[in-house]
Amino acid sequence: MSTFTTGHVGLGVTDLDRSLPFYRRVFGFETIAEGRDESRRWAFLGRDGDLVLTLWQQSAAAYDPASAGLHHLAFQVGSLDDVRATEAVLRDLGANLLHDGVVAHSEGAASGGIFFTDPDGVRLEVYAATGAEGAPAPAGEAPTCGFF
Repeated sequence: MSTFTTGHVGLGVTDLDRSLPFYRRVFGFETIAEGRDESRRWAFLGRDGDLVLTLWQQSAAAYDPASAGLHHLAFQVGSLDDVRATEAVLRDLGANLLHDGVVAHSEGAASGGIFFTDPDGVRLEVYAATGAEGAPAPAGEAPTCGFF
Protein backbone atom coordinates (compact mmCIF):
# COMPACT_ATOMS: atom_id res chain seq x y z
CA MET A 1 0.00 0.00 0.00
CA SER A 2 1.47 3.31 -1.01
CA THR A 3 -1.35 5.37 0.51
CA PHE A 4 -3.42 4.57 3.56
CA THR A 5 -6.10 6.88 4.97
CA THR A 6 -9.49 6.45 6.53
CA GLY A 7 -12.02 6.54 3.70
CA HIS A 8 -15.15 7.17 5.76
CA VAL A 9 -16.84 5.97 8.93
CA GLY A 10 -20.25 4.29 8.98
CA LEU A 11 -22.53 4.61 12.01
CA GLY A 12 -25.74 2.74 12.73
CA VAL A 13 -28.55 5.02 13.92
CA THR A 14 -32.05 4.40 15.22
CA ASP A 15 -33.72 7.39 13.52
CA LEU A 16 -32.19 8.99 10.44
CA ASP A 17 -34.65 11.90 10.60
CA ARG A 18 -33.22 12.78 14.02
CA SER A 19 -29.53 12.03 13.38
CA LEU A 20 -29.16 13.60 9.94
CA PRO A 21 -29.92 17.20 11.02
CA PHE A 22 -27.70 16.77 14.09
CA TYR A 23 -24.62 15.75 12.07
CA ARG A 24 -25.25 18.36 9.39
CA ARG A 25 -25.57 21.18 11.90
CA VAL A 26 -22.78 20.20 14.31
CA PHE A 27 -20.16 19.33 11.69
CA GLY A 28 -21.34 21.37 8.71
CA PHE A 29 -21.74 18.23 6.61
CA GLU A 30 -23.60 18.28 3.34
CA THR A 31 -25.74 15.34 2.24
CA ILE A 32 -23.95 13.78 -0.72
CA ALA A 33 -26.53 11.04 -1.28
CA GLU A 34 -29.47 9.59 0.59
CA GLY A 35 -31.50 6.38 0.46
CA ARG A 36 -35.14 7.07 1.25
CA ASP A 37 -36.68 3.61 0.85
CA GLU A 38 -38.30 3.05 4.27
CA SER A 39 -36.76 -0.42 4.55
CA ARG A 40 -33.22 0.82 3.69
CA ARG A 41 -32.63 4.41 4.86
CA TRP A 42 -29.12 5.85 4.77
CA ALA A 43 -27.22 9.10 4.17
CA PHE A 44 -23.72 9.84 2.87
CA LEU A 45 -22.34 12.98 4.53
CA GLY A 46 -19.27 14.96 3.62
CA ARG A 47 -17.58 18.26 3.01
CA ASP A 48 -16.53 19.74 -0.31
CA GLY A 49 -17.80 16.61 -2.05
CA ASP A 50 -15.59 14.24 0.01
CA LEU A 51 -17.41 11.44 1.82
CA VAL A 52 -16.65 11.48 5.56
CA LEU A 53 -19.51 9.72 7.34
CA THR A 54 -22.37 7.39 6.49
CA LEU A 55 -25.46 6.99 8.64
CA TRP A 56 -27.39 3.73 8.36
CA GLN A 57 -30.85 3.51 9.94
CA GLN A 58 -30.62 -0.10 11.04
CA SER A 59 -30.08 -0.01 14.80
CA ALA A 60 -32.81 -1.06 17.19
CA ALA A 61 -31.32 0.49 20.32
CA ALA A 62 -29.02 3.30 21.43
CA TYR A 63 -25.23 2.97 21.52
CA ASP A 64 -23.90 0.60 24.19
CA PRO A 65 -20.26 1.13 25.20
CA ALA A 66 -20.25 -2.38 26.71
CA SER A 67 -20.63 -3.93 23.25
CA ALA A 68 -17.78 -4.44 20.82
CA GLY A 69 -17.44 -1.79 18.14
CA LEU A 70 -16.90 1.94 18.03
CA HIS A 71 -15.30 3.46 21.15
CA HIS A 72 -15.65 7.08 20.00
CA LEU A 73 -15.31 9.16 16.86
CA ALA A 74 -12.98 12.18 16.92
CA PHE A 75 -12.66 15.05 14.49
CA GLN A 76 -9.59 17.29 14.55
CA VAL A 77 -10.09 20.97 13.75
CA GLY A 78 -7.61 23.77 13.14
CA SER A 79 -7.85 25.67 16.41
CA LEU A 80 -9.44 25.87 19.82
CA ASP A 81 -11.65 28.65 18.41
CA ASP A 82 -13.10 26.05 16.02
CA VAL A 83 -13.70 23.73 18.98
CA ARG A 84 -15.50 26.49 20.87
CA ALA A 85 -17.64 27.32 17.83
CA THR A 86 -18.74 23.67 17.72
CA GLU A 87 -19.43 23.78 21.46
CA ALA A 88 -21.73 26.80 20.92
CA VAL A 89 -23.72 24.86 18.30
CA LEU A 90 -24.01 21.88 20.65
CA ARG A 91 -25.22 24.08 23.50
CA ASP A 92 -27.78 25.67 21.18
CA LEU A 93 -29.03 22.18 20.26
CA GLY A 94 -29.19 21.11 23.91
CA ALA A 95 -26.79 18.27 23.16
CA ASN A 96 -25.27 16.11 25.88
CA LEU A 97 -21.81 17.57 26.65
CA LEU A 98 -19.75 15.21 28.78
CA HIS A 99 -17.72 18.05 30.37
CA ASP A 100 -18.30 21.73 30.93
CA GLY A 101 -16.30 23.11 28.03
CA VAL A 102 -12.86 22.38 26.66
CA VAL A 103 -10.76 19.76 28.44
CA ALA A 104 -7.17 18.63 27.86
CA HIS A 105 -6.45 15.11 26.62
CA SER A 106 -4.27 14.52 29.67
CA GLU A 107 -2.77 16.53 32.50
CA GLY A 108 -0.58 19.26 31.00
CA ALA A 109 -1.35 18.31 27.38
CA ALA A 110 -1.56 20.98 24.68
CA SER A 111 -4.23 19.04 22.78
CA GLY A 112 -7.83 18.98 23.91
CA GLY A 113 -11.40 19.60 22.97
CA ILE A 114 -15.00 18.81 23.75
CA PHE A 115 -16.67 15.45 24.26
CA PHE A 116 -20.37 14.86 23.64
CA THR A 117 -22.87 12.29 22.43
CA ASP A 118 -25.05 12.15 19.36
CA PRO A 119 -28.82 11.47 19.54
CA ASP A 120 -28.14 7.72 19.88
CA GLY A 121 -25.51 8.11 22.59
CA VAL A 122 -22.45 7.61 20.33
CA ARG A 123 -19.50 9.36 21.98
CA LEU A 124 -17.99 12.09 19.78
CA GLU A 125 -15.05 14.45 20.11
CA VAL A 126 -13.95 17.66 18.41
CA TYR A 127 -10.40 18.65 19.29
CA ALA A 128 -7.44 20.82 18.37
CA ALA A 129 -3.80 19.77 18.55
CA THR A 130 -2.81 22.85 20.55
CA GLY A 131 -4.34 25.50 22.77
CA ALA A 132 -5.70 23.43 25.66
CA GLU A 133 -2.74 24.00 27.96
CA GLY A 134 -4.06 24.59 31.47
CA ALA A 135 -7.51 23.13 30.78
CA PRO A 136 -8.73 20.46 33.22
CA ALA A 137 -8.09 16.81 32.34
CA PRO A 138 -11.01 14.77 33.72
CA ALA A 139 -10.63 11.14 34.71
CA GLY A 140 -13.04 8.65 36.26
CA GLU A 141 -16.44 7.92 34.70
CA ALA A 142 -16.05 10.33 31.76
CA PRO A 143 -12.33 10.63 31.00
CA THR A 144 -11.22 12.58 27.98
CA CYS A 145 -9.61 9.47 26.52
CA GLY A 146 -9.34 5.86 27.61
CA PHE A 147 -11.80 3.64 29.44
CA PHE A 148 -15.30 4.82 30.29
